[in-house]
Amino acid sequence: MKALRTPDECFADLPGYPFAPHYFEGAGGLRMHHLDEGARDAPVALCLHGQPTWSYLYRKMIPAFLAAGLRVVAPDFFGFGRSDKPEDEAVYTFDFHRDSVRALIEALDLRRVTLVCQDWGGLIGLTLPMDMPARFERLLVMNTALGTGDGPLGEGFLAWRAFSNSKPDMDVAALMKRSTPALTDAEAAAYAAPFPDIRYKAGVRRFPNLVPDRPDADGAALSRRARDFWSTEWAGESFMAVGMRDPVLGPPAMRMLRKSIRNCPPPLELAEAGHFTQEAGAVIVEAAMASFAR
Repeated sequence: MKALRTPDECFADLPGYPFAPHYFEGAGGLRMHHLDEGARDAPVALCLHGQPTWSYLYRKMIPAFLAAGLRVVAPDFFGFGRSDKPEDEAVYTFDFHRDSVRALIEALDLRRVTLVCQDWGGLIGLTLPMDMPARFERLLVMNTALGTGDGPLGEGFLAWRAFSNSKPDMDVAALMKRSTPALTDAEAAAYAAPFPDIRYKAGVRRFPNLVPDRPDADGAALSRRARDFWSTEWAGESFMAVGMRDPVLGPPAMRMLRKSIRNCPPPLELAEAGHFTQEAGAVIVEAAMASFAR
């Protein structure tokens, strides 16, 4: 499979990101990058990012997870971060991304997992526990949804998809700075580090167009099955944090998702947070761990 690999020098000296890279060879010989921090025998926080971010998104949460005694595994989806980036946009499908994360979980034999997810990390990640329930114990979910294909997508998402489709060479640093004004210029540039030019952005371009928008769309049946699992079979603990300023997957979307998660307590509402909730950092982890302890 023809794929690009971002040069290592693009990732040198990124602010707040001192973590060593780890790699897993997936389907077609593609190399998937993941962070792997903490004791190997500890419970696992599996941290899944969305578009157009990568594991850098979790840099402020990882130390708090480690302090709580967890191991942190944070992969980059193919097309993002330090993972390989197939040039053919047709490669990027719902099942392609889901299968790659599932393969990583099985290869690392991750158990006692807390699924930590936001944006596409949730769209994909929330479909995984139903097929490997013995591996998952907890859920920490942030601004995301299930792509069931049987309901309206929302004006915020439709506007985002139209914007993304109009920017094939999306300025990731500018987008992140606009979405999270508190970011420094160096942090915003770090989000853009995996994408030296337009050729590296096939995965970024594809994600908004993979959201299931009809019942027979790729991933829709899986997502409806996941909705049934979370509402009737999920026996683990859950915690929800909501960036209240998110125009795409904000409070209305999260209220709907909460209804689908059995015994999900009232969410932590982050008044100043937008779509990229993880930028709030340790406060989310500490609140989640306190909730789980109760």
